[in-house]
Amino acid sequence: MHKCGWMMITGLMFFLANTNTEGRAQGAQAQAPSQPKATTGSTAAHKSAAASPYDRALLRPALLAARAPATYQVKFTTTKGDFVVSVTRAWAPLGADRFYNLVRHHFYDNTSFFRVLKGFVVQWGISAYPPVSAAWSRAPIKDDPAVQSNLRGYLTYAMGGPNTRTTQVFINLVDNKGLDDKGFSAFGQVTEGMEVVEALYAGYGEGAPDGQGPEQDKIEKSGKPYLDKGFDKLDSIKTTTLILPPGATPLKSPAAPKAAPTPATPKP
Repeated sequence: MHKCGWMMITGLMFFLANTNTEGRAQGAQAQAPSQPKATTGSTAAHKSAAASPYDRALLRPALLAARAPATYQVKFTTTKGDFVVSVTRAWAPLGADRFYNLVRHHFYDNTSFFRVLKGFVVQWGISAYPPVSAAWSRAPIKDDPAVQSNLRGYLTYAMGGPNTRTTQVFINLVDNKGLDDKGFSAFGQVTEGMEVVEALYAGYGEGAPDGQGPEQDKIEKSGKPYLDKGFDKLDSIKTTTLILPPGATPLKSPAAPKAAPTPATPKP
């Protein structure tokens, strides 16, 4: 074929191919909707919220002040099994309200039973996440009068003096009536699964320096990794489930925590 004819055919083929390519590109461009552009700030905030292992509302204790119903239950799903606590607000209104708000926002999920003393108590309530622990350490509630005795299976806040209750709680493994006149006001009772509570790992005993158990201040500062590394036999809470009576609706409570507490723990 003549060289000039070959060049004409090649040019024509190139023109047709280029035209088809442009047509496809224009068709794809027409079909593809334009994507909305998010600001850098909103994108970062969304990623941060999605990546958070805990409810971010837990960083603002003063806002979590709903009033609890007269009665409610909490199911604890643990590494040893399930148990249920029934709370009666009339026994300790401030304590019941605080517990209600903590459970609603899953404060106790992933926390460990760090102090299990046979013949005395099972204690927990330090967050697995240091920022959450720091926020609630500055949010104590005032004392409730001790109306219900610290009998076996009853739930009470740990405290280190007047008006220092924050998030730590304990279940009495025996009748501890001696705690009643020391300000420890029970607000709930284990109504299902007490055998699970009694089976929680107790091998470490009291916390350091009095025993081989973990140090509370280190749990607060380092969170769950500290316990997993040095106290991996401890049982923990997987999830908590709030069970409300039919028709119960939470109300806002006027009280907000103000003063700073001292370290909280019941003593035999």
